[in-house]
Amino acid sequence: MSAVLTIDPTACDAYGYCAELLPELVGLDEWGYPVVGGEPVPAELVARAEQAARHCPRRAIRVRTRVEVRSSASRP
Repeated sequence: MSAVLTIDPTACDAYGYCAELLPELVGLDEWGYPVVGGEPVPAELVARAEQAARHCPRRAIRVRTRVEVRSSASRP
């Protein structure tokens, strides 16, 4: 299972808390809105990513978990 950060740009008001709490994964554009790369959140940063999501005043950042499914062709 892996996690990925998502931003709801219509909900975001550019407070910047997410970038302060998680600078490894969240940058800010020239107007102060968060930018995320879409890469999986490293296991050691999942707790901080969830903290950043909880502290977002507009609930615009989310940590989504996804289950990686292996195809039957890749099974031994």
